[in-house]
Amino acid sequence: MEQEPRPSTDFVTVAHVTDIAPGTGRTVEIKGVWIALFNVDGRFYAIDNACPHAGGPLGEGKLRDGGVVECPWHGWRFSVATGQRVGNPNFEVPCCAVRVVGNEVQIALPPELKGV
Repeated sequence: MEQEPRPSTDFVTVAHVTDIAPGTGRTVEIKGVWIALFNVDGRFYAIDNACPHAGGPLGEGKLRDGGVVECPWHGWRFSVATGQRVGNPNFEVPCCAVRVVGNEVQIALPPELKGV
């Protein structure tokens, strides 16, 4: 099951499909950048791990119905599909391209996270 990624050739394998149960997430590292990876009903999404409010670890947040992660520090909520803050689209976190190849979950960093 391959998901339609944004154009990139820099995909890195970060997990296997079976490593992340539906409705859960985890934090992974790519080239020194921490990324929050989520499984929403079998579709994988990846966003920057740092909440823009106070840097809370979004990968440790609770994944809510509808693909929304709640920051464990102060409760800010973000769509894992778009990176936008729920109720206030003026705040967002960068999204990563994700694809599944065989049993491997692969992520490509967006330009704004490369070299951070």
